[in-house]
Amino acid sequence: MSAASAPAVDTARAWETVLQRIESDLIAGALTPGDHLPSERALAAELGVGRSSVREALRVLEVLGLIRTQTGSGPQSGAIIISRPSGGMTALVRLQVAAHGFAVRDVVKTRLVLESDVVTELARASGAAPTPALAPALEILDAMEQPGDELTRDEFLTLDQAFHLALAVASGNEVIAAMMAGLRESIEAYVRVGASVLPSWDDTSTRLKAEHRAIVAAIEAGDPELARTRIRDHIETYHAETNVSSIHPHREDT
Repeated sequence: MSAASAPAVDTARAWETVLQRIESDLIAGALTPGDHLPSERALAAELGVGRSSVREALRVLEVLGLIRTQTGSGPQSGAIIISRPSGGMTALVRLQVAAHGFAVRDVVKTRLVLESDVVTELARASGAAPTPALAPALEILDAMEQPGDELTRDEFLTLDQAFHLALAVASGNEVIAAMMAGLRESIEAYVRVGASVLPSWDDTSTRLKAEHRAIVAAIEAGDPELARTRIRDHIETYHAETNVSSIHPHREDT
């Protein structure tokens, strides 16, 4: 390999270094959902790479659904952790969603089927013994319940979907978890558009937080029927009050 080609190889490896560092911190628990990553400048300085390498790594992490970036200069700007790394066939479903989009009513119906099964299985398992797999979902709920205006509406909704995905992962059904992860962008799209037409975001967010805790309480109580009823009411109530009919996952201007 000639000396002239070395910088290109180093640059290619640099963004992988950033990616591996952030993923390692996620797996180790040093970073958890709701945490903000350091700025591009700080990450570049800490890891000894260029800012372009940091940007490329963050782009990959966002595509994988692990972070969401928000532009601006305020305290809520930058990248926020929204999920932990997971495997499965997620990429395939996500590509399908990105290419075609789905009608909101079909996404809602699919959520009802998948998530009803998720909480039913979790409640049955919890009825036999405590369910440590719920810990990531509980972490996300804690992050969503920060006092005051620490979370923007978009950050709250991103964590909301991360919570639902965490329940799917906790169920141990890799197919359902992959389907939920693949549908995540489509779900977030209609949830965000719906939030923009609500008469009071504060009232709705307060209700959503209470509903999340009630779902988990039913799971921990080992009551499959109650858990199933609560997750269905949670999904259907939001869809009914926002009345979003169709949206492409990458275009929020229905």
